[in-house]
Amino acid sequence: MPSLLPGTNELDNMSKEERPPQAIKPGETLLWSQSLEALLKSKGMATFQAFLKSEFSDENIEFWLICEDFKKIRSSRLSSRAKKIFDLYIQAEAPKEINIDHHTREVIRQNVQAPTRLCFDDAQKIVFGLMEKDSYPRFLRSDIYRTLLESVSNIISI
Repeated sequence: MPSLLPGTNELDNMSKEERPPQAIKPGETLLWSQSLEALLKSKGMATFQAFLKSEFSDENIEFWLICEDFKKIRSSRLSSRAKKIFDLYIQAEAPKEINIDHHTREVIRQNVQAPTRLCFDDAQKIVFGLMEKDSYPRFLRSDIYRTLLESVSNIISI
């Protein structure tokens, strides 16, 4: 098991932004492995986001989170916000283009002309599925998550 002395494990090598929140309860990190939904509803989301950033694939979680916020926007701001999301994540060769099929991209292109709060739902479901099948299992096998689990286990056993 890694030592908990500074500079001796993966957590110590993480930047301040990448570190998990300090107020994580010992059993909470175990809950993160139950499902991606559980992870995204917990303080572990920040750690998952840092993991994705370290793999240069944080556009998926960013898009998913932006869609969650978009669903809460007042209708007067929907149009301008939908256009920004489309330009940043959906259109071909967008700066943070997400991996969706051509058909979904075209449906969204049409939906953005008269947006509703649900106009990105299909793409959000696709992105969630990609994270659930690919990124999330890699996160659970990552040194970041394993080291965090070991650190919490060490705290519990003290």
